[in-house]
Amino acid sequence: MNEIRTNVPVDEQLQILRRGVVDLVSEEDLRRKIEKGQPLRVKLGADPTRPDLHLGHAVILRKMRQFQDLGHKVIMLIGDFTAMIGDPSGKSKTRPPLTLAETRANAQSYLEQCKLILRDEPEVLELRFNGEWLEKLTYEDVIRLTSKYTVARILERDDFTKRLSGGVPIAMHELLYPLTQGYDSVALRADVELGGTDQLFNNLVGRALQRDYDQDPQVVMTLPLLVGLDGTEKMSKSLDNYIGLTDEPHLMFAKLMKVPDPLLDNYFTLLTDLPRERIDELLAGHPVAAHRELAREVVRWFYPDADLDAAEERFKSVAKGGIPENIPTISVPAAELDNSLDTQRISMAKLVVLSGLEPSNGAARKLIQNRGLKLNGATYADPQGQVSRAELETGLVIQKGKDKFVRLTLSD
Repeated sequence: MNEIRTNVPVDEQLQILRRGVVDLVSEEDLRRKIEKGQPLRVKLGADPTRPDLHLGHAVILRKMRQFQDLGHKVIMLIGDFTAMIGDPSGKSKTRPPLTLAETRANAQSYLEQCKLILRDEPEVLELRFNGEWLEKLTYEDVIRLTSKYTVARILERDDFTKRLSGGVPIAMHELLYPLTQGYDSVALRADVELGGTDQLFNNLVGRALQRDYDQDPQVVMTLPLLVGLDGTEKMSKSLDNYIGLTDEPHLMFAKLMKVPDPLLDNYFTLLTDLPRERIDELLAGHPVAAHRELAREVVRWFYPDADLDAAEERFKSVAKGGIPENIPTISVPAAELDNSLDTQRISMAKLVVLSGLEPSNGAARKLIQNRGLKLNGATYADPQGQVSRAELETGLVIQKGKDKFVRLTLSD
């Protein structure tokens, strides 16, 4: 881990921190705060509605890391309390709220993954939960907070406007979310708040509330939402267009090699520290070479000791239809075989479930029906198909998608 750099000239800090930023409100305020010579308090709020992180989350986490490397303190704020409201940003309908227990359970996995990118020295990292102060607010406190903002200003939010014009209901608790998030900035005395571009309104509410509470208003910085591997939608696990922070090196490498060409510039800018001149040079060359360097740069960030040559060779082999040598092996108990026939057999759907590639027989049959499964390198298309004991004894390799392999053997 690189040493924390202190006393970095203000202009150099601004050059580093501006990279990839969409909104900066305002650069003059950021310069003024840095010029004071004191470590800034940089806030990122996250409602842990899902415990899994991907490279879309890494965009903002890397910006936090840049602040840390410059000697500033970042505050990872877990919205355990606000997750019970559910952030309506970008949503076309009310989001189901979570319980405190659910959000705190998700938060543990969330924080562990954040530390794959963030420094964990206490002088540059502070972990907080907004239940610390929000649970203590009385009804009188909430009324006083709501008095500081008008309904008209809240309804300026684009997603609220669209839902109103479309006749889609907006619950009262959703209108409280921007105020609640803004109050977090007051409680933490944040100097800077980071967020995706969909968080600009909420973060500006925090800036306004700090003025009302006689605090120096926070600087608001937003970063773009990373487009996923489908080239159209933002990266999301639910859309299966994501690259997970905990993906194995070879899998992360393979997925990065499939980033659509038009997104390469964005991925280089947001997920690497390569200088602009080098990025332009790569983009002017062959796309395969650009993909290769992108994959190496990103994988090396998460796995400094990874064998990148082996990851690349595996990718090339799989791309040509080959089967890698180093893949998981699952032993299928003989008791799982169907003994009702003269020849002992087991359904392919059941093997897919036993291998962990799908959660149920129904999902496995759907995978097979959609031609998403291969057996020993060949597409397997019979959702009702079966495999004999003899075939299992010789060993089988099943493959889901491009790079998920499992070797199956029989155990008595």
